[in-house]
Amino acid sequence: MALNNLLIRSDTSVQIGTGHIMRCLALAQAWQEREGEALFVMADMSSALENRLLMEGMKVVHLSGIAGGLEDATVTMDAAQKFNAQWVVVDGYHFGKDYQKLIKDAKLNLLFIDDYGHAGYYYADLVLNQNISADIDLYPSREPYTKLLLGTEYVLLRREFWLWRNWQRETQSVANKILVTLGGSDPDNVTLRVIRALQLLNIDGMEVIVIIGGSNPYHQILQQEISTSNLVITLRQNVNNMPQLMAWADIAIAAGGSTNWELAFMGLPSLVISVADNQIAIAKGLNQQGVISYLGCYQQVGLSQIHQALQELRYDRCKREIMSEKGQKLVDGYGGNRVVLEINKMLKFSTEEA
Repeated sequence: MALNNLLIRSDTSVQIGTGHIMRCLALAQAWQEREGEALFVMADMSSALENRLLMEGMKVVHLSGIAGGLEDATVTMDAAQKFNAQWVVVDGYHFGKDYQKLIKDAKLNLLFIDDYGHAGYYYADLVLNQNISADIDLYPSREPYTKLLLGTEYVLLRREFWLWRNWQRETQSVANKILVTLGGSDPDNVTLRVIRALQLLNIDGMEVIVIIGGSNPYHQILQQEISTSNLVITLRQNVNNMPQLMAWADIAIAAGGSTNWELAFMGLPSLVISVADNQIAIAKGLNQQGVISYLGCYQQVGLSQIHQALQELRYDRCKREIMSEKGQKLVDGYGGNRVVLEINKMLKFSTEEA
């Protein structure tokens, strides 16, 4: 039996980044697998991301006005009614408790994707926090019916990763293939700093692939920097084959955030630099468990620190093997299925109640 349609309310911009949309895309894809349809309602949108959603068979609606406000909620509720969506998914730090209450007062079911308890109070039916730092203590103020989905068993991975669920990495004695991915927008151009740190190595045989998103405003600057490098560096934008690139690489240099779950799933040892405050707790938690090596916040991480950390990890095969094994144990790639199952349980219960 087909599921009811799913409406997703989230945004992207240079400052917000693409992580919220990409994990919502992963959930929408898991929803599609169960014969449901998904609609994205968005205030801010890049053409590249919108094209990606449309290619994935999603529907997209644009809204104007202040994101997270009353007008936003009204448009979202109207869209849910027209789309015959009983469930609304909300993901973004500009959505708070008042927004949740408006959605619930409209008799809609609500899944609220959260990272650190920013809303204060929760009216949602389901609150999803997929982070390693997720804890019930983040949500002391919530409705009695609110169910918490906490931890990495609920990590949302996009469809392109599903075929890699049983893949095992072969760890090289020396790591010479480096993948750089500092987020979909990278407003502070941390990517440029990493490229300059890599050029301090100047090692024959080392290959570097740098990935940037469609929201990155520094493409020309980065291309110019790479054109004068002695290293073999390739710059790619808006890639759709991240699992293959992660499988190709021996080490990643990455921002904190959702990409860390993809890297863990692919067993790719990573040096992580947090580029936003909300990434710090996650990065520290992963570092403590030995899944990544956390270098710190981007403001404090210099060229020499990146250079030294990379050199040490390149030659430490044992450490890379351990990081790979721990990462793949942490994220199994079935998180989206588990979230859809929880929604299904509530749909079944509400149908029986009616």
